[in-house]
Amino acid sequence: MAVPSPSAEPAADASVATVPAQSRPPLDIRSRITELRLSAFAGHRRAAFPLGPVTVFAGPSGSGKTTALAAYEALARLGGGARLAEAFPDPVARVPERARPDAGRRRGFRIGCTADGAEGPVRLDLAVQVEPDLRIVGERLTARGVVLLESALRDPGRRTVQAAWHTAGSAPVTRAPLPDDRLGTALLPLRVAGKTDGQRRVLAAAEQMVVALRSVFACDPRPEHMRLPVPTGSGRLLPGCDNLADVLWRTRAECGRRHGRLVEALHEGCAGPVTDLVAEPLADGTVRGLLDRGDGLRTELARLGDGELRYLALTLVLLTGPGVLDLDAPGEVPDALRTLTVLADGFDRGLDPRQRRELLRMAVRMGERGHIRCVAAVQDASWAAGTPGVTVVHLDA
Repeated sequence: MAVPSPSAEPAADASVATVPAQSRPPLDIRSRITELRLSAFAGHRRAAFPLGPVTVFAGPSGSGKTTALAAYEALARLGGGARLAEAFPDPVARVPERARPDAGRRRGFRIGCTADGAEGPVRLDLAVQVEPDLRIVGERLTARGVVLLESALRDPGRRTVQAAWHTAGSAPVTRAPLPDDRLGTALLPLRVAGKTDGQRRVLAAAEQMVVALRSVFACDPRPEHMRLPVPTGSGRLLPGCDNLADVLWRTRAECGRRHGRLVEALHEGCAGPVTDLVAEPLADGTVRGLLDRGDGLRTELARLGDGELRYLALTLVLLTGPGVLDLDAPGEVPDALRTLTVLADGFDRGLDPRQRRELLRMAVRMGERGHIRCVAAVQDASWAAGTPGVTVVHLDA
């Protein structure tokens, strides 16, 4: 079959350089993704990418940087309960180009990740059939050498997979059908009673994986939309940062210390002096952002360059948290047990050397605290190589 069962495979198409951070906590129990596996996904094959507090994918156009981030985002959506078609809106593009259909005309892809935390490393491997029908045909959740959940497609005529999860009670496993368009791991908390030690182990591993996956914010600021006044709304930042002025209206009032750090960062990354960043309400009910230059002059965000606006938006994202960003974070989980991961495609797009250097430093500082992780894509990472706390993954076209 063209979509084999999930399996662990060594990395084959990337080189990784990691510089350890200067200081790390002795024990980190926060749930976070520490490895992304693209066993057979678009242009990647047998690829395993380590993910540190700050990870930079680098390579020329067509090397698979954006694809890697898209795979991470898709897993995050599945972890949040999305259906397969929502997580992969163009699944055919994710099938390896050279994949040939089997006798049943089936083709697909394989993807996976590892989440670390209080339960130690927990592996998730997923086999997805794309043709002739989009469906999950295999899933495996493993921790400490024990397969805690395994599913497989037994009857192609039914929209279910047969799943078995670890019980370690009167019966070693429990078997039941699960939907073939949902991540089984995300459904386990609704299916497992947690009465036996084995069941509790399954729940703990599944929850660690789901928490790590759900705490993701994919961000690609669009300067052309950030220049316009926007209506006041939820105050939660959108992935394109279109509503930046509305978010500034909220964050400036909620946390003076964080706002002060944002202003300091803008002073380093924007042309001319910056003494404050303000949001001004307008008569039509909208709000606009302005830089206070400190001499009575205020500059509208509309006058800033694309690089300055992207720098401002990405800095704001790194300094904020799940309560300010538009994402479905697991609110029932304490902050001490989860880490927000920012996915930033085109991280250095439009930035000058000073801006990208300051932004990377900000990402490293936040990563050292453990509450924010950053996975970014750039064309050339020579400027980031050798920075303590940064993992650089070099991809070849």
